Amino acid sequence: MTVTQTRTEEPSTDSLWRNGDFLRFWLGETLSLLGTQITNLALPLTAIIAFNATDEQVGILRFLQLLPYLGLALVFGVWVDRARRRRIMLGANLVRMILLALVPVLYWTGVLDMGSLLVIACAVGVASVLFDVSWMSYVPTLVRDPKHYVEAGAKMGMSSSAADVAGPGLAGVLIGALTAPVALIVDAFSYLVSLVSLLLIRSPEPRPQPPAVRRHLPTELRDGLRWVLKNPVLRSLALIGFCCNFSMVAVWTMFLLYGTRDLHLDATTLGGIFATASVGGLIGAAISRKVIRRFRLGLVYLVAQSALLIGPTLIVLATGPRPVMVAMFVLSFFTTYLGLGVAGVIIVSLRQASTPQSMMGRMTAVFRTLLFGGGALGGLLAGLLSGRIGARGALTVAAIGSATVLIALVLSPVSRLRGLPTPPEEPVTTPDGQAAG
Repeated sequence: MTVTQTRTEEPSTDSLWRNGDFLRFWLGETLSLLGTQITNLALPLTAIIAFNATDEQVGILRFLQLLPYLGLALVFGVWVDRARRRRIMLGANLVRMILLALVPVLYWTGVLDMGSLLVIACAVGVASVLFDVSWMSYVPTLVRDPKHYVEAGAKMGMSSSAADVAGPGLAGVLIGALTAPVALIVDAFSYLVSLVSLLLIRSPEPRPQPPAVRRHLPTELRDGLRWVLKNPVLRSLALIGFCCNFSMVAVWTMFLLYGTRDLHLDATTLGGIFATASVGGLIGAAISRKVIRRFRLGLVYLVAQSALLIGPTLIVLATGPRPVMVAMFVLSFFTTYLGLGVAGVIIVSLRQASTPQSMMGRMTAVFRTLLFGGGALGGLLAGLLSGRIGARGALTVAAIGSATVLIALVLSPVSRLRGLPTPPEEPVTTPDGQAAG
């Protein structure tokens, strides 16, 4: 009996609100995402405030945080498809908790420097790759019924958006009260809560089926890439997602440099801008299911992604008194996060509905490589370009580049979809070890 057959024969609940194990996972991941938002602001501000880092160094820091996705996501994806995902996630969160708790310890003892901060940022990125590749593949084990994928995606999207709302504001307050390095201890605690929530899950995770033939790492890597790149919907989601993540991380990093160095905004103000604007993401995730039921799926995706890509233009147009500029900054990020909140639910649901369970880890790894690889390159470009032409000039370049992606978005086959595709059958493994079908 295949894993897919086992899952589809299990009874499903009418709503995920009655699925205790999913709720436990959802709670732990929500708090973890909240802590991650604190780290996203605390790490670069630690570099800027504590070590007077240059624009280029801040860009390198953002690059190293996301670099592991470029080099390791595909390899980890193969591993995840061979193992039980919950054990992997437990180990990844334990590592992240220890590493982030190490930052305030090193700071208190006076031995924290820019080099050690870069190393810790990269190491946390490695553990984050392993967790991120695993959790999306693990959720179908808890959800079981494909008809609940959109609901699960909406709930996870609301968690991400809620963390986007509360995280930056909380980060700004904590950084102002405790200093940036010490604020990271809150993120370490959030990973401890996530560990406990994973340990409390009781749903049995099926053991991956032993392969009919001997597996080869290069072959499995090719299978994952081939699955995504040969499917028009997945291919389009991946390539447009690369561009969107490149734009978002580049704009976020450039704005952080612009606000800190040029406008002299403090951590509390910056956190308030991001927190207020992130309400858009929470609204987007909350309304996504109703909007998807009422309108054609592809049209909703097109409008949501367009909002995400146009949002950075408002930062460039912001002029006048400081309150007016701050309001424009909030509106810019609000528009971006609103589009992301709706589009994210559609994207995750399409990826899960278009991929069999045996390929889920590798599919996720391909997406993580492209999405976070785009983010890593965006962060690096942000630092280098800001150092060369100034943060405001760099923001103008980024806004123009982001808007040009609209052409690919209009031409995307995803924008023409009416609903979710029919779930595919498990691919047949040929005697040479390659997946066929």
